Amino acid sequence: MKRLSFALALAALVLAGCEKSGGNDPYKDLEWMVYEPSEEATVNPERGFYYTFEIHQPGREPSASAIASQRLLGRTLVLLEFYITDYMEGPIADDYLQTIRNAFKAVRDGGGKAIVRFAYKNNEAASNKPWDPEEAVVMQHLDQVGPIMRDNADVIYVVQAGFVGVWGEWYYTDHFVMSPKTEADYQPRKHVLDKLLSYLPADRQVEVRTPAFKMKIYGLSLADTLTREKAHQDTPQARIASHNDCFVASDTDYGTFSSSTERNFWKADTRYTIMGGETCAISPFCKCTNTLKEMTAYHFSYLNSGYHQGVMGGWKTDGCYPEIERRLGYRLVATDTWYSPDPKAGKDMRVVVKLTNEGFAAPMNPRLCKLIMTDADGKVLSESAVDTDPRYWMPAEEVILDTRIAVPESASGEVSVWLALPDAADTLKDNPLYSVRLSNKMKWDEKLGANRLFRTEVK
Repeated sequence: MKRLSFALALAALVLAGCEKSGGNDPYKDLEWMVYEPSEEATVNPERGFYYTFEIHQPGREPSASAIASQRLLGRTLVLLEFYITDYMEGPIADDYLQTIRNAFKAVRDGGGKAIVRFAYKNNEAASNKPWDPEEAVVMQHLDQVGPIMRDNADVIYVVQAGFVGVWGEWYYTDHFVMSPKTEADYQPRKHVLDKLLSYLPADRQVEVRTPAFKMKIYGLSLADTLTREKAHQDTPQARIASHNDCFVASDTDYGTFSSSTERNFWKADTRYTIMGGETCAISPFCKCTNTLKEMTAYHFSYLNSGYHQGVMGGWKTDGCYPEIERRLGYRLVATDTWYSPDPKAGKDMRVVVKLTNEGFAAPMNPRLCKLIMTDADGKVLSESAVDTDPRYWMPAEEVILDTRIAVPESASGEVSVWLALPDAADTLKDNPLYSVRLSNKMKWDEKLGANRLFRTEVK
C-alpha cells in the first residue's frame, strides 16, 4: 500500500480520468492510501471449493485435524454427507446422533464451515430400493437431527434439503413422487422444507436441487424473485437457496432447468441466496468461456473439489481454473482509504474505506464489520463497529465505508488501524479463522483476524 499527499492524489485522479476538483472533493482534507490487489486465491470462510466427507456408520466422523488439513489446501468448506441408511424403518440410533454432534465439533475445532446433507442411499439401481423411507420416518428423523443442527448452526454454512431420493437429490424416490406435477404431489417435499426451516436459525438457508422446487412449492413466479428489501428475512422466499449438482453438464444441466424462466429465476434469486453444487459430466457447455459466464450469472459461492475431475481438468488445461478458484463466492479487494491527518488523543478520527467485490457472489451469512486501533506493540486500543451489512456487498459493485474510530485518551505515538470482518456468531466472532482476509498485498494479522489499512501518528 502507498500513502499519497493530497496534491499527488489529486494528480493521480486527474490522470485516471476522475472528475474530482479540490473544491468538490469530499476527502480533500484527508490522507489517502491506495492498495495493490493480490493475484492469489485468498483462503476465506464460507466460499470456494469444498471437500466431501461421507459418514455412513457411527464413529466415522472426520477429525478436527482432517478439517484443518483441508484448510491447508485452501478449502474452508466441507460437505458433511450423513447417510442414515440403517435407520429407514425407525429412529436414528443414539450413537449415530452423537456422531453427528462430533462431526460438527470437528468442523468447529478445525476452523471450517459445513455444507450439510442427509440421505439414505447413494446408488439409483433398482436393486438398491427402497431409495428412501416413508414420509413419517423422514419427519421423525428431522425431529431428531433438527435440534443438533440448530445447536451447531454457527459452523453450518448452508443445509441442502436432502432426505428425499438417492443422494438426497430429490429425484430417485419411492415415497415423495418422483416427478411431481400437482400441488398435492409437492406437499410431502414442502413438509421437509418447512421442518428444516423451523429448526434452523432465521439467518441460515436451505438449498433445493432445482428452481422448479422453490417456485412450485411456494407458488412463486419470475416476478417474485428476491429484492434487496425482501432478502435475508425469515421467510421461505428469502431462505430457500439453490444447489446445481450437474453444473454446465448439458443445455439443461441434466434436467436442472426446464425453461428459460427457471434459469432467469435462479439468476435473479441467487443475488441474495446461496448457490453452489458440483459438475457431473464433460460437455461443450463446460468450456471456460461458458463456465465463467454461468458462474457470474448464477452467483456461485462454492463447488465440489472432487467431482467431476474431467471437467476441472479441462478448466486447468484451458486456463480458467485459477480465476474460478479466486472468484468463487466473494473476493473483497480494498482500493483506497482516506483518513484524518494528525489524529488527536481523545478525539474521533474519520476513516473512509473503498472496496470492490471481484467474486461471483456476495458474502451470504451474517458478518460483522469493525475498525480496530492498535499501538506500536500490537495492543488493541479501541474497536469501532461499522454500520454496514456485508451480505449486500454485491459482485462488481463498489462499497464505501465512511465511519469514525475512537482514539483513546491514552493513545500516543504510532498506531495502526485495521479492518476486521469477523463471523457474527458469538461463538466465532473472536476466532480469527472465521474472519475475512482482503485480497490485497497488505499486512494480515493472524491473531486479530484483521487487515491493516494504515499507520499514523497520534499527537
